[in-house]
Amino acid sequence: MLALFGVLIIIFSIVLGLIVLVQNPKGGGLSGSLSGFGNQLMGVKQSTDVLEKGTWLFAGIVGLLCLASPAFIPSENSNANDLDKLRNEAPVTLPKTSTPAPVAPMPGTTPVKPAN
Repeated sequence: MLALFGVLIIIFSIVLGLIVLVQNPKGGGLSGSLSGFGNQLMGVKQSTDVLEKGTWLFAGIVGLLCLASPAFIPSENSNANDLDKLRNEAPVTLPKTSTPAPVAPMPGTTPVKPAN
């Protein structure tokens, strides 16, 4: 779920960046690049309103996703509870061997016999 929030944040951030880049602080932007066609289609004032509303909308979505994503991060307490459950279970015992496994002597040394 956390990965989904990460992907959504990245997608909405890219769209927000593109909307901001389309705008021109001096009033040109998208409406100026349409060279008069913007006046006939929807008017210069309306195109800047749409871009401004889109900026606020996508900024709000990115902000809400950033605020909501920590709720889906697994807490350390849940891991501690799992460890407590494992500790409370019966321990696994390994069978004991009567004689230890033989150890090969290091080259250049004489083997030592274990004391009985």
